[in-house]
Amino acid sequence: MTAMHVPEPVISLSVKPKDNKVEVRMSKALGRFIREDPTFRAGVDEESGETVISGMGELHLEVYVERMRREYQVEVETGAPQVAYRETLSQRAEFDYTHKKQSGGAGQFGRVAGYIEPISGGGAFEFVNQVVGGAIPRNYIPAVEKGILEGMERGPVAGYPVVDLRVILYDGSTHTVDSSELAFKLAGRLAFRKAMAQAKPTLLEPIMTVEVIAPGECMGDIVGDLNSKRGRVLGIEAKGRNQAVKANVPLSEMLEYDSRLRSITGDRGDYSMEFSHYEEVPAHLQEKIVAEAKRPVEEEEE
Repeated sequence: MTAMHVPEPVISLSVKPKDNKVEVRMSKALGRFIREDPTFRAGVDEESGETVISGMGELHLEVYVERMRREYQVEVETGAPQVAYRETLSQRAEFDYTHKKQSGGAGQFGRVAGYIEPISGGGAFEFVNQVVGGAIPRNYIPAVEKGILEGMERGPVAGYPVVDLRVILYDGSTHTVDSSELAFKLAGRLAFRKAMAQAKPTLLEPIMTVEVIAPGECMGDIVGDLNSKRGRVLGIEAKGRNQAVKANVPLSEMLEYDSRLRSITGDRGDYSMEFSHYEEVPAHLQEKIVAEAKRPVEEEEE
């Protein structure tokens, strides 16, 4: 049997029980929902300590919040929706980095050289080992890759995960005493971060395929509204007595769309949406997103 494709979540909410006495019931509910639905995620944010639920849209998460209340008698307070942005690089960048640390006894030493380059593939990552002649011992290569993967967890623009890149490792050097897996993992992580800074990093945002069904006389206003949300209309077709418009729209523009659609259609419209792909955020919007993200990448000692 072929494996089922499970898309990554595109929106998150923080949830907190109104009564701390029901935390155990909330945990049980979230555990059950995770088992039932592979597109639903829940976990604790390491920075804030908040419980965060993630899924494929606002309505998706609202259903589970309502199920917690109805099935487990857990009332929760929810935070503002958070869009799952990603980061990527715009151009190739070389790296040649030496991690060196001496603090009594055995130190740390690892040198890695190569380059990173953008690739397309909806979140793809490739690590290519082209080291020859034992410049980096084979047993240290996985440590370099692990360090790079750790570096990718928080990108340099706003601290979001980095996607769509290939890493080519072609050279390096070791020390007979001070080299270790830890040294090469740190070398990989710090080399990646320095290379990303030179690779014109940029933000990506999730684009949703949205279908809105409403009476024909509302279509002009609906299309105009979707266009104002940076949407691209894909087509309009008849659906019974109504009409349906399909469009690709950034998720960030679809937050709280329920009330907007009710206003436009007099409560006679309905919509659904699913994740389509990621696209680069327009430059004039990136600064605002970065300012609101407040997710700086911590500086590390070299």
